[in-house]
Amino acid sequence: MAQQDLNNRTLESMLPKTLGEYLLDCLKQEGLTEIFGVPGDYNFSLLDAIERYAGIRFINGRNELNSGYAADAYARISGLSALITTFGVGEMSACNAVAGARSEHVPVIHIVGSPPDAAQKQHKLMHHTLMDGNYDVFRQMYEHITAYTAVLTPENAMLEIPNAIRIAKEKKQPVYLVVADDLVAKPVVMRQEASLAKTVSNPNALQTAVDRINRMLMQAQSAILMVDVKTMRFHWEQYVRKLAESLNLPVVSTLYGKSAFDESHPLFMGMYGGAFGRQDVRSLVENADCVIAAGFIEADTNTANFTAKLDPLRLIDIQPSKVKVGLAEYPNVMAEDLLLALQNIGWKRPGTPTKGPRPYDAISGNPDEPLQAASYYPRFQRMLKEGDVVIAETGTFYFGMSQVSLPKNTIFIGQGAWQSIGYATPAAYGACIAAPSRRILLFTGDGSLQLTAQEISSMLHYGCKPIIFVLNNDGYTIEKYLNVKTENQTYNNIPNWSYTKLADAFGGEAFAVAVRTNQELDDAISRAEKECASKMCIIEVMAGDPMDAPDYMHNMRYYLEQQQKLKQ
Repeated sequence: MAQQDLNNRTLESMLPKTLGEYLLDCLKQEGLTEIFGVPGDYNFSLLDAIERYAGIRFINGRNELNSGYAADAYARISGLSALITTFGVGEMSACNAVAGARSEHVPVIHIVGSPPDAAQKQHKLMHHTLMDGNYDVFRQMYEHITAYTAVLTPENAMLEIPNAIRIAKEKKQPVYLVVADDLVAKPVVMRQEASLAKTVSNPNALQTAVDRINRMLMQAQSAILMVDVKTMRFHWEQYVRKLAESLNLPVVSTLYGKSAFDESHPLFMGMYGGAFGRQDVRSLVENADCVIAAGFIEADTNTANFTAKLDPLRLIDIQPSKVKVGLAEYPNVMAEDLLLALQNIGWKRPGTPTKGPRPYDAISGNPDEPLQAASYYPRFQRMLKEGDVVIAETGTFYFGMSQVSLPKNTIFIGQGAWQSIGYATPAAYGACIAAPSRRILLFTGDGSLQLTAQEISSMLHYGCKPIIFVLNNDGYTIEKYLNVKTENQTYNNIPNWSYTKLADAFGGEAFAVAVRTNQELDDAISRAEKECASKMCIIEVMAGDPMDAPDYMHNMRYYLEQQQKLKQ
């Protein structure tokens, strides 16, 4: 009997893999142990394949949009993620999250289960379609928000799946794979997987760029290194740290690039936020003779409404596969090669960089005073620990937490470019799944939470224990700041929920408390630091003034008001 079992296993190992098995093998090879998504009848065969597969589990979300957000955060921590939805209704629900991943340079493998192959070929009118017999319309839509799309078959699976994963990893963007429900269990047609050569720098272009940069540095009285979001997405953190240390360069981050460089490092000066951020950091950057920018994105929110003043003649703009030195551009120069080469040019900045005062180092506010931004942000900074994952929702918390100094090895997650309201709560869910041994802290607003609160249920279901701060400032305060044309906008008001009762409503248990004074916040933080070992913690921060906000937002508001006056 034992010999028969051995023979059966040997026979099974010789059989071709099914399309579903091969897909999961490819994802597992990339280190994925979870796939996010929502069940739907056209993806049942994919989910059944996962249930039979060892080493990967399906993580169920409350809707496809939230699952997409969770997959986005998972990929930011783990380097890659996967999302499964059903055809039409499911993938259309997820497309906002996938577009956000494209905007934010996040590699997500979006897998869609579609109607049976025969029904598609006969153009039958199936549910979850536009009732026109067109089964390619949604893939065509996804062509605009992903780096690659493919319709999988047993014949092309061994080519298309590795190719899609390679593109996602190289470009740090989402890709889209759709497979008919009845093809998942079909054996793949065995073929040799293509061997893909690693992209390398043009040696002449690389050396010319290095020489040009060296001359620029030799002529500079002051130089600085600025790190942005692509430093994190393309995993250049060690390269830029060693470059900064080799050249003794002071370092700043952009808003998008927060946590791309160790903020506890003696060379780190702070976040550069144009006219909205710290003025000492602004002066340091804008007065530098040479700015080396790693992965810079010149977007409105990343440059404080384009108030950042970076002289292109003094800028060394390092991108993944090219570099621009002043006005001269050098294509086919890989960032890793350039950053390594620059460590050994022999130039070194003299002296020791001097840090200015950090905004939230000093605890302020009397114990019984109502909570204000000036008092609660220093308390948040004080509670952060090495290795934390901090997720900040687009809006008041995003801009406020951007000024908080992070401990070593802290990951900061925010959707600065896409800025889809409600992103942070399901992103915290994805972070909990990706990094179960790390402490996850979610900072979200009352308005944002109301869009995606369902994923608190998912976090409770999977035993996640984040510390959640809900800023209750009576509506969309960020939008009240951004709209300088009118006042008392009723559309920025929201219903008042009992946020501390959400865990009860979702059938779970949490330490939950609403706080109104500095002392109550101190006590709640102290309690949460103990309780989070065993349960979720929800702290509702009741703003003393609904229009209170961090200095960054006050500076933003003043700028927008001045711009509005010029239009009148």
